[in-house]
Amino acid sequence: MRGILGGRVYDPANGIDGEVRDIWMRDGRIVPADEIDPQGAETFDATGLVVMPGGVDIHSHIVGAKVNVGRKLRPEDHRGSERERRGGYWSGSGYTVPTTHLTGYLYAEMGYTTVMEAATAPLVARHTHEEFADLPIVDKGAFITMGNNHFLMRAIKEGRREEARDYVAWLLRASKGYAIKIVNPGGVENWKWGGNVEELDDEVIGFEVTPRQILETLGWINDELGLPHVPHIHGINLGRGRSGRTTVESIRALNGRRAHLCHLQFLSYRAGKGAMHLSDAASVAEAVNTASNLTVDVGQLVFGPATTMTSDGPLQHNLHKTMGGRWVNDDVESETGGGIVPVTYEPTNPINSVMWLTGLELFLLIDDPWRVSLTTDHPNAGVFVHYPQVIKLLMDSAYRAEMFAGIHRRARKGALLPELEREYSLYDIAIVTRAGPARSLGLRNKGHLGPGADADATVYEEKADKEEMFARPRYVFKDGGLVVRDGELVAAPQGRTLHVAPAYDSAIEERIREHFREAYTVSFDNYSVSEEELGRNETVPCDA
Repeated sequence: MRGILGGRVYDPANGIDGEVRDIWMRDGRIVPADEIDPQGAETFDATGLVVMPGGVDIHSHIVGAKVNVGRKLRPEDHRGSERERRGGYWSGSGYTVPTTHLTGYLYAEMGYTTVMEAATAPLVARHTHEEFADLPIVDKGAFITMGNNHFLMRAIKEGRREEARDYVAWLLRASKGYAIKIVNPGGVENWKWGGNVEELDDEVIGFEVTPRQILETLGWINDELGLPHVPHIHGINLGRGRSGRTTVESIRALNGRRAHLCHLQFLSYRAGKGAMHLSDAASVAEAVNTASNLTVDVGQLVFGPATTMTSDGPLQHNLHKTMGGRWVNDDVESETGGGIVPVTYEPTNPINSVMWLTGLELFLLIDDPWRVSLTTDHPNAGVFVHYPQVIKLLMDSAYRAEMFAGIHRRARKGALLPELEREYSLYDIAIVTRAGPARSLGLRNKGHLGPGADADATVYEEKADKEEMFARPRYVFKDGGLVVRDGELVAAPQGRTLHVAPAYDSAIEERIREHFREAYTVSFDNYSVSEEELGRNETVPCDA
């Protein structure tokens, strides 16, 4: 039994905005005060401190085959960031792509207790789960890429919608995944033939389907299966000057169906002069504001080193041609592809400057904070350890103005950002870093401090400098246990792997076996990840 006493609680899911309250934890859950006998309980004085639920990151790239290649691609990323083994906890290294143990430590030391891996090809999901087992403290789950899956596209082409639905359910169970992920639908497949898609009605080579049909079908399937999280969509034309237009068109194509648009900053540009692109955040934000079916995360750019990694293979090839230097591209048989390119974002670069201000404009122009999650698309637009800096940018308009004055003059010209005086409150920050992501993910026991919630809580000392405040919590609790004190790790328990197990007609398995015999180098019987391989895990229920 533990109690956090007398803190100013920000718990938006329960409508609590800075009220002084006690929070009690027992057996890994939040419990009502009237069920507590405080005699013998361990208590923590939070008088004058800020109490929030544990942070929830809806979109990050932290484990798996792609991330591990990123670690190997840039050994210099590990030099100077070594963390010696101390206090009985494992060591680690890496800045833009930290090792597994260090990733868990750094998230916890920032006050985060739940993190979702944003893209795993089902063929390599076993690697993802092996690294999940190595990732301490935080609870986690994996989104499974499906937007270029051969079996699925054939089923769409042939009008076998119910078969496509059962296949997706089987695939999520086989990979022990959490949600449907769509990356550049059809474009990754076309890249294998040297092409891409640029419009929603372009045809996928060899399959006679379109990105629009892929989005529509997977949206329908998600609703049919009652998955806790909606389709997690990385749209077409990412990083291009027409991306804002096609993002708005994609919102219309969803036709009111629920969806989540990820790292929206990368998909909110319009064409400028020459190779320059400009922010189209105003048009995209307007479309989001009028589409109550949508949630988004921003993917805010942070200046400095980054390692871009995505299943969007053609994007990565184009970035490599622009940047030069090291590049990895691969093809995951019958499922997807991908690439990795190291970059450094500079305020002296006009395009990087536009990317930075586009993300902030989205944060400030999208009206409802419940539909916006704070991310940097780690490690694509910046490292997750810089979330406190992003929080400061949202809460402090003077700091924003100071940063804006230092970016490239071509980016400043005509920018909307200086006109946006909105400042996020602590309540808003608790929404975009905790309550909102948990609600979007369908995690009913996360992101709040009401009775029955997971006993994940973070206590901060309120400071005028919000970056300093959010970078070093006073206390962090995971499942009711103290894991961080004064920004330093004091315990490293094993977190849970969250996954779904939707029902399906088992007759689909013979069709899948036939597909494996034709298309895969691995057998059907060796493909699925068993629950025993996961270690500590939890099946999140579907509502279908």
